[in-house]
Amino acid sequence: MHTFLMIVLLIASLVLIASILMQSGNSDGLSGSIAGGAEQLFGKKKSRGYDALLSRITTVCAVVYIILSLIIVAVFN
Repeated sequence: MHTFLMIVLLIASLVLIASILMQSGNSDGLSGSIAGGAEQLFGKKKSRGYDALLSRITTVCAVVYIILSLIIVAVFN
């Protein structure tokens, strides 16, 4: 059981790393945040398609990673 959970945790962490690295940047740097980058943050533009899919994959993998980590620590230590 411990080995299975560790393998699932490894897969979740690799997918999490890959999905974070494949996402496009959302900010223009420091100048964008001073010169009006808040419009993009609070605007009604919602990303669709590839970026939305990567965002959902990142969220799901992060939740799975946290839950599995807590289960492994609570049960096996």
